[in-house]
Amino acid sequence: MLRFFRLALIAGTAVAATATAAIAEIDPLTRQPLVSYVDPAKAQATAIPREVVSFSGTYRPGTIVINTSERRLYFVLPDGKAVRYGVGVGRPGFEWGGAQTVSRKTEWPTWTPPAQMLKRRPDLPRFMPGGPENPMGARALYLGSTLYRIHGSNEPETIGQAVSSGCIRMQNEDVIDLYERAKVGTRVVVAR
Repeated sequence: MLRFFRLALIAGTAVAATATAAIAEIDPLTRQPLVSYVDPAKAQATAIPREVVSFSGTYRPGTIVINTSERRLYFVLPDGKAVRYGVGVGRPGFEWGGAQTVSRKTEWPTWTPPAQMLKRRPDLPRFMPGGPENPMGARALYLGSTLYRIHGSNEPETIGQAVSSGCIRMQNEDVIDLYERAKVGTRVVVAR
């Protein structure tokens, strides 16, 4: 329950008063319950639940594997398991693949749209401070020296869609969970 209130305070909302929680499974690394918090005002019928699943592959525990065609992100756990999250991915023309590492992590990141994005969308702000209205969401994991990030979103309805300019979007609750698991230096594999 303490984790729930901490997340509510981090988000700066009154989620604690209105959220519901569902325990899906116990996290094998921390032995803590995997809890999904849903703000009823933003609940989506199409929400993709975070869950621990069987995972086969040669990736070491702690690796992040993103399957863009499946629109899922896996945080590899020991013993053939992974935490699976729903993600939003790059729209047609903005897909990419390869391997990177988490080079930096930020809570409530600011947003400065890159020049390429401003050229396409001159109506965008040149800078936006971090906070609930920021499209970068609650957390960001920067990928190497690229312009790409794994970040939260203030548009939860885009999770499971191909709508971004190449970044990997997550529900804020999920990116907070991933942020706590992943370290700077974590290997990230993006498969198409």
